Amino acid sequence: MAISKNMTRAGLAALLATAAMGAMLADGATAQGPAAQAVDDFVLPDQHYLARQLYRMGDAKAVVLITYASGDATVRKEAATYEALKAAYKTKGVEVMMLASKLGETREKVAPEAKALGISMPILFDYDQLIGEGLNVTRAAEVIVVDPKSWTVAYRGPVDGAAATLDALVAGNKPSLVVRAATGGAIAFPERGRAHEKISYTATIAPIVEKKCATCHQPGGIGPMPLNSYEQVKGFSPMIREVIRTKRMPPYLADPTVGAFAHDDRLTAAEIKTLVHWVEAGAPRGKGEDPLAKIKFEAPDWPLGKPDVIVEIPEAKIPATGVMEYQRPVVPSVLTEGRWMKATTFRVTDRQVVHHILTGVVDGEQKPGATATESQWGASLGGYGPGRGSNISPPGTGTWVPPSGGIAFQNHYTPYGRETVEKTQMGLYFYPKGQEPKYVLRTFGIFDFSLVIPPGEEWHQESAYIAVPKEMVLYGLTPHAHHRGGSVQVAVIYPDGKEQKLLSLPRYEFEWQYEYFLKDPLKIPAGSKVVTRWTFDNSTRNPSNPDPTKRVTWGEQSSEEMLALYLHYRWTDETVANQKPENDKLMQAGLMMGVMDDDMNAKLTPAELKGNLGENINKYFAMIDANKDGGVDQKELDAALKMMPRGRRGAAPTASATPTPAGGVPGGQ
Repeated sequence: MAISKNMTRAGLAALLATAAMGAMLADGATAQGPAAQAVDDFVLPDQHYLARQLYRMGDAKAVVLITYASGDATVRKEAATYEALKAAYKTKGVEVMMLASKLGETREKVAPEAKALGISMPILFDYDQLIGEGLNVTRAAEVIVVDPKSWTVAYRGPVDGAAATLDALVAGNKPSLVVRAATGGAIAFPERGRAHEKISYTATIAPIVEKKCATCHQPGGIGPMPLNSYEQVKGFSPMIREVIRTKRMPPYLADPTVGAFAHDDRLTAAEIKTLVHWVEAGAPRGKGEDPLAKIKFEAPDWPLGKPDVIVEIPEAKIPATGVMEYQRPVVPSVLTEGRWMKATTFRVTDRQVVHHILTGVVDGEQKPGATATESQWGASLGGYGPGRGSNISPPGTGTWVPPSGGIAFQNHYTPYGRETVEKTQMGLYFYPKGQEPKYVLRTFGIFDFSLVIPPGEEWHQESAYIAVPKEMVLYGLTPHAHHRGGSVQVAVIYPDGKEQKLLSLPRYEFEWQYEYFLKDPLKIPAGSKVVTRWTFDNSTRNPSNPDPTKRVTWGEQSSEEMLALYLHYRWTDETVANQKPENDKLMQAGLMMGVMDDDMNAKLTPAELKGNLGENINKYFAMIDANKDGGVDQKELDAALKMMPRGRRGAAPTASATPTPAGGVPGGQ
């Protein structure tokens, strides 16, 4: 885990500063002096499902937070003034946002009201009230000016008094703290003032840590330090508070207001507030034995138990520096008979070096040392990426693994400063004989090979979709990008035009590439589209950005970029006994249209043809547009792609760069 350089300040000091600030506000006074409240880092999503992190704005001259409450009379009255403030300082390096901390605020309520009021700035949703509580918010329509040089409050009060402080900060001066009473309606914070020091470590904190933290933070786990005793938890308590406030831990990135997922291991709202409040109270030990000290923690070698088959992936020697091309070894099958697979998992010896591992079944006789490109793959057997756990098939579904041929791998290793040897193992788990699944689990990838990310851009938007040719049942979603991936949303657009959001990651993190399986599988009718919308952060504010001065296009290496979304699904007209691989071929036929068709009207215009792929098509647009209607439809696009050399960079990408494995079954490929 990479720990922020800006660690949280001492909880007690912050609470004392907050209390003093509250006393001044309660008196309705104007205060000036050297004391200033520290403002700790946080991450909150806005009304557009984009994550906003305070400390990433350290290059700003000032950060302004205006407290929002839906229906508040003062907010309504002053909305135009807030927008004028934002416009006046837009080019002066000042970030202006609103903070919605009132309990019960939703996008469905806030977004239409804000739009009607002409509010265009980000509105941050403080679902758990921890940020507003820590800032000692009491009322709506309060303007809080934060000085990024010291991360302290420089002004708080009505909007009409903020300009003097902002002008001083823009000029590079350090203004004296000014505090005036806000005039908006009261915002209730039920947890404020409660005796959080009475939270029981034994009965409350330790069980949360055991269930939600120690699964990774234990000997042999992927966490960098164990959390298996009170002393460990207490020692890391400031960090625990910081990583919860910045949504870094637990690393389940889905926005809680969109969708419901199986295997959801994030903290509940109650658990989040309990842990943070306990830390802010000084992480008291309290009475009773330490439940964590009684547990013998040791992460298992195989989290799903001993595999039915263990596949040894050929070891790879990774140099300290440079760029490694993808490795594509094939391991000959050791099965004497075909089996239906229900799960796979990977044991990685050096997690820092493994960018990803993808797998697929290949036919024909395979000998040790063989290789295969993804165009030769059949069924996907799952994969591994940073933070990924096991690949578990939904109940009643599985993947056929034949007795002949082998398992092919696409292994991407990234040197990180020292030589190492990676010796990955893959464990396969099969359905017991006589208990075979009824349905074929399939996987399909949606991509955007045409993406182009300008240098320095912080919120660059790209999208892609796939048209669904037959009715399917969608089980899960796996988004994938590289270090500039900013956020991702996934939705289904039904034939009648209605759109349903399925998944939102306000912040995409390369280090945590989860599979998000729906709690309730979704039936998607033929004629629908599954669309994925991304933002990419190619700015200096992205600490993972390899080079913010570079124009970025699609590429295999981490320094390049990808937009990918893998669907895990089954066809409703397909069973193990009645297989329909032709359905996948129908969907594959529309892939390239979904790559470039930004307005989703099934017709490409010159403005949509960007990136290496689009530029190659655009050169011959007049010829490709056979009916001369100013657009390229699916039939015309198919004809153009057939004329392009396969595998030429910038032309139609081959499967070697963009595997879209389908569910392989006996006789089904």
